[in-house]
This record gives sequence, structure tokens and C-alpha cells, in this order.
Amino acid sequence: MSATNTTELKPTKILKCKNPECKAWVREEFAQPDQTCPICKGPMLRSMRHLPPVQNKVAKAPKKPKSEFDF
Repeated sequence: MSATNTTELKPTKILKCKNPECKAWVREEFAQPDQTCPICKGPMLRSMRHLPPVQNKVAKAPKKPKSEFDF
């Protein structure tokens, strides 16, 4: 990797599947409330990984054009 093409990695909390055959993991902020594996439905274990940051922006709904009949 060249120094000009690197992204900044930050320690990120993740949940990874406890099942040794399953390779699933998910960022803690995107995990299901019951903390089950999205693939095998098994239990998850808290861990850390160095990952690029994610921007958690919610897409705004497009505005409807105003009609001359709207009050």
C-alpha cells in the first residue's frame, strides 16, 4: 500500500459470531438488539477491529414540489 492511498482506521466495537464455522461480524452500532448472528442466528461476542469510519447520515426524503393548490 502506498502512503497516498491509505485510509484512516479507527478502533471500532464489533460483534462477531461465537460459532467457529461462521465468519460473520457486524459493527456494534448496526447490530440487532438481541445480538444474534445475522447469518447463523447464534450468539455473538464483543470484540474490536480497526476499521474505516462510517458516516451515519440519514437520507432526507425529497421535497415535493409545491403546487398552486397547496395551502
